[in-house]
Amino acid sequence: MHAYRTHTCGALRAADAGQTVRLSGWVHRKRDHGGLLFVDLRDHYGLTQCVIPTGSAVFDTAEGLRPESVITVTGEVVRREPSTVNPRLPTGEVELRVNHLVVQSVADLLPFQVAVDDDAPEEMRLRYRFLDLRRERLQRNMILRAKVIHDIRERMIAAGFNEFQTPILTSSSPEGARDFLVPARLHPGKFYALPQAPQQFKQLTMVAGFDRYFQIAPCFRDEAGRADRTLMFYQLDVEMSFVTQDDVFATMEPVVRGTFEQFADGRAVDVSPWRRIPYAQAMLDYGSDKPDLRNPLVIRDVTAQFAESGFGLFAKIVAGGGVVRAIPAPGSAGQPRSFFDKLNEWARAQGAGGLGYIAFDAEGAKGPIAKNLQADRVEAIREACGLKPGDAVFFAAGKEEDAAKFAGTVRTRLGSELDLIEKDAFRFCWIVDFPMYELNEETGRVDFSHNPFSMPQGELEALNTKDPLTIPAFQYDIVCNGYEMASGAIRNHKAEIMVRAFGIAGYPPEAVEERFGGMLNAFRYGAPPHGGMAAGIDRIVMLLAEEKNLREVNMYPMNQQGEDLMMGAPSTVEPGRWKELHIKPDLPPAKPAAAPAQGAVTAGSATKGASPVGTP
Repeated sequence: MHAYRTHTCGALRAADAGQTVRLSGWVHRKRDHGGLLFVDLRDHYGLTQCVIPTGSAVFDTAEGLRPESVITVTGEVVRREPSTVNPRLPTGEVELRVNHLVVQSVADLLPFQVAVDDDAPEEMRLRYRFLDLRRERLQRNMILRAKVIHDIRERMIAAGFNEFQTPILTSSSPEGARDFLVPARLHPGKFYALPQAPQQFKQLTMVAGFDRYFQIAPCFRDEAGRADRTLMFYQLDVEMSFVTQDDVFATMEPVVRGTFEQFADGRAVDVSPWRRIPYAQAMLDYGSDKPDLRNPLVIRDVTAQFAESGFGLFAKIVAGGGVVRAIPAPGSAGQPRSFFDKLNEWARAQGAGGLGYIAFDAEGAKGPIAKNLQADRVEAIREACGLKPGDAVFFAAGKEEDAAKFAGTVRTRLGSELDLIEKDAFRFCWIVDFPMYELNEETGRVDFSHNPFSMPQGELEALNTKDPLTIPAFQYDIVCNGYEMASGAIRNHKAEIMVRAFGIAGYPPEAVEERFGGMLNAFRYGAPPHGGMAAGIDRIVMLLAEEKNLREVNMYPMNQQGEDLMMGAPSTVEPGRWKELHIKPDLPPAKPAAAPAQGAVTAGSATKGASPVGTP
């Protein structure tokens, strides 16, 4: 018999009754039923109930086990009594009558429960990530991630793509975020950068004559952590030669859709072709360039209805160049006054002055705005929003960009409050025609708005003759359920266009040559038209797993401050390493340490600082 196991803890069935088997795993739970000790033994594959009667030679050892201790048990598989069968477990028809037990590893008192998904603080979960990962939900998420990556890889190869690996140490590039820099010991004063994306390398691969490239690529961005963004992430990186935007859509849509269909588990997935929504329309209709199409609400522009109107506040905003957006709220007119007051307070908490509304019933329009707005204008708003008695409409007013974004936030809130969000569905769209440039309000300069290596629509002629802020680019995103899931573009493959495009954004030709000389030089030796995209692996898995935080689908994530609490990274290094790297630290003054609050867990504490759970 094998030293550790003849079966896994998820393998035994009724047909195995009568066999002598050996299992190894973690003590999940223990229950003493007076005369019988039940131990739920867990491994990666499942859970088996083990039974040890009082008087057994191994009873005292088993009774003293703490949860998460690792043991090996040997015994006979027996059928459970019909009344004790557990239909929720694949092994629920049998149990193991233990006659031999070996303790492989004794667990200390636990900092939090593993057998239940309790509300342990995230910092604690990350510090003890190896324990957190034992939980059923996270085990399921990590296996889903592995299967999704395998599925994507197979689909890409079947579509004629080859997988190539690109460098991890490279040069700094303006991808829209701050680079992680690595000092080059052999080149004093110089630095490598960890790639924000393999952008230049995948384009150079097309210039090198390869036709279809993909990679499950690690990417690094030194920016603040969020629930849907981390410092390091993986993306499905794709590039294709001799393609138009339509070719990219036709090739990649089946890959993404197919993966979602594979793991949808009964949830609806949009069929092809997906909607294509220009950026400007998305901002007008949904107040966002990543709209959640499960929400049926559509924002309407009612600026004209408030221009020179009796409602002075909005009339003044319009006169000053602002806009007014209307967000319909079907069926909400009958809500109690507290519903509208709560939304008004919420809007103030968002930094808005409030949230005005008009409610329509059988008698007409109600609310403060309706009282001060001419009846024909109220009726025009009702018609523009397609409202009927029993409906209401809320308003956002201000500068166009601010009003659009706030209207989008209101749309999302109303969709949730009114329970309008479609359940169990993945709704996709392509957002297209992103602006090539945007105005940086802090500096007053024109900046790239999306991807600096994109082809502007109209190419060099547009760059030379049009207002840069009016030029759209061949840029596109895939959006699913309110998340940007992929981003891509048809690339600029002409050196003269690249120099001009960067010049508009404030980069002189010599700076472009210095920073992107490798790509420029390649373009001068014959570059094919090419384009591609990159889809976030983490976000795909997050959506499929119905998680709200990327850290729940990453094996070893950092916290929002970019710290790996389990491994203690980032960490200090001895002074000799600084000298070796030709670097002299210029650190900010140390902040005085605040006294820890009574009962707080102090930094660096382990089991001692946590509230232990489990048996002594």
